[in-house]
Amino acid sequence: MEVVISKVKELPIDDRPREKLILRGAQNLSDAELIAILLRTGIKGKNVIQVSQDLIKKYANLNLLSTQPIEALKNFPGIGNDKAATLSAAFEIGRRSDAQKKWYSNKKITSPSDIADIFVPLLRNELKEKFFVICINSANRIIKYELISVGDLNSSVVHAREVFKVAIDNSSASIILLHNHPSGNTEPSNEDIRITEKFAEIGKIMDIPVIDHIIIGGNNYISLVEKRLF
Repeated sequence: MEVVISKVKELPIDDRPREKLILRGAQNLSDAELIAILLRTGIKGKNVIQVSQDLIKKYANLNLLSTQPIEALKNFPGIGNDKAATLSAAFEIGRRSDAQKKWYSNKKITSPSDIADIFVPLLRNELKEKFFVICINSANRIIKYELISVGDLNSSVVHAREVFKVAIDNSSASIILLHNHPSGNTEPSNEDIRITEKFAEIGKIMDIPVIDHIIIGGNNYISLVEKRLF
């Protein structure tokens, strides 16, 4: 006869998903235990791990589960709007993280459009202005990109020491500057051009060339190199 444990807190502490993750690391948890941490609570007659197991079984595996829309998730017994949104957010984080790893290893940068292909989808709906430095190796591949500054509309503040520290720490052969205009207007300001020229001069001195500055606005972008603005 199966013993039904209605609450995870009735399990030995080492078998509770959250505590197990903290003590042993996420790699030691099953798919159901990882989902259970997101769901947090079970339903009458089933603890959260059992609900998570049922959810995975319904969609055959974790991969198929991760592709379900929120409407499908919230119709599962025990999952409402909040839990469905949590699951959807977690799966999207995983997808973006995996995509970023693939870009680092596979994406060779041959033109500004290569950068736009990667970053327009990530930045087109941003309401804050974000400034990134993209580190390029000697094979023209992205090895790292890092957020340097976040500001309100057209107000991010960027310092050369922050940009070139990232470049040096990652042994960059060159760097690309990148930021978004939340207004959707890609036209560079005088300040955008001034900062680009300043950083380009510093890059020459440090032997870490600034090879472009790309501005994203909505679904569009411009390259200051292509526009011959520095």
